Amino acid sequence: MPISGNMLKRLLPVISTALFYALYYLISGLRFDVYIKPAAVPFDYLLQLIFAYILFALSRRLWVFVVLQGLLMGVLYIGNAIKISYFGGPIMPDDAYALRSLLLVLEGWHFVAAALPLAAIVALLLFNLSLRHWSAYLAGTLLILLTMTLVLKPTAILGPLDRHFGNSVWDQRSNYLYRGAMLYALQEGARYFADAHVPPDRDVALSAAARLLNNAPTDTATPDSFTPRNVHIILLESFWDSALLKKAGYNQDPLVPAFRRLWKRAGFAHAMSPVFGGYTANAEFEILCGFPVVEDNVKFERQFINDVPCLPHLLGQHGYRTLASHPNVPVFWNRINAYRRMGMQTYWSIQDFARDDMNREFLSDASLYRQVLEKIAGAIDSEQPLFDYIITYFGHWNYPLSESRPDIITASSAIDEVSKYANTIHYKSLELMSFLEQLQARDPDSVIVIFGDHLPFLGGNYAGYVESGVLAAQRSDFSAGMFKSYVSTPMVIIDGRRGPLKTGDLAIYEIPALLLKLLHLNVPTIMDYTHAPDGMQVRPLPGLHIDLLAGGGIEICREPPFSPTCQVSTSWLQDLQTVNDDLFMGQQFTRRQRQGSDNTGADTPALPP
Repeated sequence: MPISGNMLKRLLPVISTALFYALYYLISGLRFDVYIKPAAVPFDYLLQLIFAYILFALSRRLWVFVVLQGLLMGVLYIGNAIKISYFGGPIMPDDAYALRSLLLVLEGWHFVAAALPLAAIVALLLFNLSLRHWSAYLAGTLLILLTMTLVLKPTAILGPLDRHFGNSVWDQRSNYLYRGAMLYALQEGARYFADAHVPPDRDVALSAAARLLNNAPTDTATPDSFTPRNVHIILLESFWDSALLKKAGYNQDPLVPAFRRLWKRAGFAHAMSPVFGGYTANAEFEILCGFPVVEDNVKFERQFINDVPCLPHLLGQHGYRTLASHPNVPVFWNRINAYRRMGMQTYWSIQDFARDDMNREFLSDASLYRQVLEKIAGAIDSEQPLFDYIITYFGHWNYPLSESRPDIITASSAIDEVSKYANTIHYKSLELMSFLEQLQARDPDSVIVIFGDHLPFLGGNYAGYVESGVLAAQRSDFSAGMFKSYVSTPMVIIDGRRGPLKTGDLAIYEIPALLLKLLHLNVPTIMDYTHAPDGMQVRPLPGLHIDLLAGGGIEICREPPFSPTCQVSTSWLQDLQTVNDDLFMGQQFTRRQRQGSDNTGADTPALPP
């Protein structure tokens, strides 16, 4: 029997969903090597079909429905494949907060490719919305009920889904592959609301603070031994030792010999970062506030709403002039508000620098360093100590170079980023050493910190690293040593005329406490909370953490059941997160000085001011 026009119209969502699903499945697999597991496809397709009929019921024109569905499914499937390929994990609800910053950093066709689909989706939704039929009211009611349940009763959705489909906190890539895009979005959307941070009450915050302070070492220095010296922190965008790519076939060491010699004097120390390939602001949060980032979101964008006595605030209280320099738009990653809340007195952004030496849209490090040195020359010569924080911009993917910086390093690797990054890091290290020579000549007694914020992106699914055996293609296949490599960037800390210190490897959040020690600033600070339990260092990552043991061992703590060592570090991290929530988004019970007895009669610890 021939299919009538009305029947064909009713079957349109079935047909369009099947076609788009097949198309995007092939693109995500063949282009990005991201394949949803076959067992997950039927349920994932069913959810897409249900959503398609809801969208269909709310649509006025059929052709607009098809275009709109194609855009929505493209963002969901291709968007997830791109993020998994670039960063190792799928789109998370918190990425909505990073969208504005992403659009700010993109240029040319990259911006158009990201912004146009989003603008088209909003425009088509408004243009095609129809409420002229009972099916539209039913579809609208279902959407409203689902939204209310997600926001107000997320556990009603999350509980059954977790029990049936499972959940791996540390391996979001596998969660996506074994669920499919639609189920993953629903499950993690519910989790976002179910796990929303609630600031702790007074008793919970103080109990966690007391346990953490038991780990803090006793410092015998006296408060009057404080030695105010200038402090310069240089955060280097995507700065990493690409000579570790043994199969890249470089014709020479990408790092210039002068930096290699300096780094050797520092014992080839590493900074251990909370992020890979991006999200520089989380490395910034750690170097400026001395607290670890433990979740897959940008701390500057969310959960940082209080004025907090971070390192700039603390030094400002002791007479320092505190300033930050970053040649990017000032609102990127919410830096204007974050810097103010942590005590930065001055923030120089892109409008404060002459764009006289550009690598495409990125101001060169040489120009940035020269202009910063000109700006702070008077402060260096003054009696007021200076906290000078510099964040470089040059070094972002896809590693463009100006005509004045010709390629001098070649590679046999077929991965384009491997050679492009090597030339970028060559110029970054060259320009850094030139600046360092000038800075030390001008300010020889200062403390200088140099470190990379995260490893660079070297092709989808860690391709450049996989080629040389540095990393595996998926985090689920990382060895303990690979996890250590995944977070480690070069670090040099120069203690004035004493030269580079052999600090050993440090998580970035551990560096502020060391700086205070070098300045002999022996006062209670929020950094007192972050001393790890004896015999270990802890590097948290989203969903897991790395325990670096005193004997040189590495233990990866993923999910229960935990080993005894992981149980200790997990409990410590839970207390640290409680204090973190209290300080940065709560009532700051753990900030105020409290001595004596609380209303339970128990003694409360003396806490940082």
